[in-house]
Amino acid sequence: MKYSVDKQEKYAVFSLEDENLNSVIAPDLKSEFLMMRNTGVMNMILNLEAVNFVDSSGLSAILTGNRLWKGGSFVLTGVNSEAIKKLITISKLDSILKIIPTVQESVDYVFMEEVERELNADSEE
Repeated sequence: MKYSVDKQEKYAVFSLEDENLNSVIAPDLKSEFLMMRNTGVMNMILNLEAVNFVDSSGLSAILTGNRLWKGGSFVLTGVNSEAIKKLITISKLDSILKIIPTVQESVDYVFMEEVERELNADSEE
C-alpha cells in the first residue's frame, strides 16, 4: 500500500496513493487507522484523490475509520472518481460519511468541529 501521512497537532491527512482501494489494500488501511488512533490522532482526513476504484472491502476500511474516530472527526476528501461517488451513494453511505471536496476545506471543517466540541465541553461544566 502506497500512502503518505501529514500529521499535525489537531489532525492527520492520510493520502492513499494507490489507484484501487480493494481487498488487497483494505486490511493494511484498517491496521494503519488503528495504529494512528491508538497513537492519539484525534481527527482523520482520508484523501482519496489518487483513488479511482473502491470495492466492498475498501468501503469496509473507510467505515472502520469512521467508527474509530467517533468523538473526533473522520472526513473523506478528494472523492473525484464518479465510480466511487456512485458506490457511496448507492450504498447510502453519503448520509453517514462526511465528504468534503478539498483537503483545505476538510482541515477547516476539522477545526470548526474542534471548536464546537470545546464549546460543548465548556457548557457542560
